[in-house]
Amino acid sequence: MNRLARYNRPAMLRRIFLLFFAALCAATAQKYSGPRPSKPDLPYLKHADDLVPTEAAEAKEEKQKKGDVLYVISGATSSAKTPLASPIFLFQSDKLAADKLQLYKLESKNGHREILFGAKKQPQPIRLEVTRVEGDLYRLEAGESLERGEYSITPEGSNQVFCFQVF
Repeated sequence: MNRLARYNRPAMLRRIFLLFFAALCAATAQKYSGPRPSKPDLPYLKHADDLVPTEAAEAKEEKQKKGDVLYVISGATSSAKTPLASPIFLFQSDKLAADKLQLYKLESKNGHREILFGAKKQPQPIRLEVTRVEGDLYRLEAGESLERGEYSITPEGSNQVFCFQVF
């Protein structure tokens, strides 16, 4: 019996240490104290301690030949601008699910922004990393550096768009 107790002692000490370490981490976890969005369901560009609301709009559908659909947003450029190629957004979820948001690059043509969804060729969304900050507050980050241009965050299956420009 004494021999068994000696062999189990290191395993038991490891478990106690891991439980103590987990409890210590939980006790020292700090609440988020940075800026918070003033409106739910609207992504905000994070610029240090300032939040810039993205431009909320509705994309108009225009049927094209061969079953293609062109989504058009009025205005050549967005009013929400960032110099950052890797922008960070804060998003407070209420009715929209943060993990259902998609990021697309738009083309600026003839005084408006647009994106074409073809029957055979669909534009691929840019990977959007979603991290829960706390409760219903999320941090959104593009999975890659964005080149200069117009972009839209949109809920999957919706014409609602949240536009911004990288300059």
